[in-house]
Amino acid sequence: MKAHRMDLLSFAGIALAAGAILAAQWLDGGAFGSLFHVAAFIIVIGGTLGAVMLQNPLAIFMRGMSLSRWIVQPPVVDHPRMIATLVEWARFVRSVGFLGLEERLAGVPDNFTRNGLRMVIDGCDAERIRDALETQIDTYEARMRAGARVWESAGGYAPTIGILGAVLGLIHVMENLTDPTRLGAGIAVAFVATIYGVGIANLVFLPIAGKLRALIDAQVAYRELLLDGLVAIASGDNPRYIEARLSGRGS
Repeated sequence: MKAHRMDLLSFAGIALAAGAILAAQWLDGGAFGSLFHVAAFIIVIGGTLGAVMLQNPLAIFMRGMSLSRWIVQPPVVDHPRMIATLVEWARFVRSVGFLGLEERLAGVPDNFTRNGLRMVIDGCDAERIRDALETQIDTYEARMRAGARVWESAGGYAPTIGILGAVLGLIHVMENLTDPTRLGAGIAVAFVATIYGVGIANLVFLPIAGKLRALIDAQVAYRELLLDGLVAIASGDNPRYIEARLSGRGS
């Protein structure tokens, strides 16, 4: 896999969503300041964060937070480069033998590939290699998807917390009916909290969860393709066959 690179589409999406809301507020003659309310923000973000922390074990919660960096710097998979590497390994095995791949281990960047290549070098049966690597893929996928669900659960809680903020704002209004000067603040919390809850859920949390799922799918597909290549090498398949088979899947 290549190093992470900046995902400008995520920045563009966030900017477009925020810009559309602010533009609509301006076109309707509203003031930008009315959309910013510290109390409403604290209610929605703090309440949502607390609910998510209560739902998830610490390890899963931290993994979900860590995965958020993928939104702006997603891991890039390079199928053509990976296929070329596997074909080169297959040709090397046919001319030198499995033990000759030992020197290639130092240049392998990730543990999954290194583990698979090590089993090939050790002469493990192709089916045993497939079984071991499939187990690693299943474990990886389950772990990553649990992290992505942290953001999905945040998207489910935020609108409800927004409604809770609205109710708190209305309670504040009812407590100050005799003081018209304090009614505005309570009404502002009520409406802005609802906007924050629904808006952050549908413009931030749920899109993040969806993008993480897509990126995890890409990572799993990359590992499955790599698995097939390593199994083919262990089986002694012809390098041209390996290239044709993997190119059809990785295109």
